[in-house]
Amino acid sequence: MAGVLFEGGSFRAVFSCGVMDALLEKEIYFPYCIGVSAGAADAASYISKQKGRNIRVFEKYRNDKRYVGKRNLIRQKSIFGIQFVFRDIPNKIDLFDMKTFSEYSGKFLITTTDAVTGKVKYFTQKDVDHNFDTICASCALPVAFPAIEVQGRKYYDGGLSNPIPIDKVLADGNDRALMVLTQPKGFQKECKRSDRTVARIIRHKYPMIAKALCERYKKYNESVKACEQLEKEGKGIIIRPDHALNSYEEDVSVLRQTYEEGYQKTIDQIDRIQKIL
Repeated sequence: MAGVLFEGGSFRAVFSCGVMDALLEKEIYFPYCIGVSAGAADAASYISKQKGRNIRVFEKYRNDKRYVGKRNLIRQKSIFGIQFVFRDIPNKIDLFDMKTFSEYSGKFLITTTDAVTGKVKYFTQKDVDHNFDTICASCALPVAFPAIEVQGRKYYDGGLSNPIPIDKVLADGNDRALMVLTQPKGFQKECKRSDRTVARIIRHKYPMIAKALCERYKKYNESVKACEQLEKEGKGIIIRPDHALNSYEEDVSVLRQTYEEGYQKTIDQIDRIQKIL
């Protein structure tokens, strides 16, 4: 079986949206899909077969203060407007096709991190309702978001515990994979000063999340190597940008260019993708 994996990265994942739309255009539907953070949020529109929905939302609302803005911190303790992004847009403004999403015959996994244990937790499409709490949890970076409660427990961004879950893809029985990354070849993640600062802020309430913040770079770099090894073995295809992207890009014309880059790179590889599928 073949699976598709989508890395997160806030607005870097607009690159992945181009990949998703190229797959939809060519009617390529993987029986297994896993996403992390923005990769999971955007992949929901791939599962619901809504070509163009992600880039349409980004272009229209990226600079809307209801989407991203300091004012949201006062009301929702999040720089992203949780109510606007995860509830108003999909339920009222740019409708999400929940029916098609729920009828997906494959397996869709949403990667999150348990706020208490710091361990990875995977939710499926069956855990997604109109509140989109599981997808919100996958995007919940500490300080930028509060911990999100799902089924009685609190969760943070999946990138803290498994930023590129190729190990999960393989463990679930997939021997081939399309791996969509949002950093260029050669990128090495490090524990940055900002990671250590956030860790100090939350370590008393969530010590295991603080630890995960400072150690996630190890898992990230190991996972990239695993993806590259799978590709060398002829069992996988990596699609990634040629240059570094801004995780908080504000220029919608740049977002469009990044989307188009992801789309074109996928079209260029479409024959190889069809073979692994």
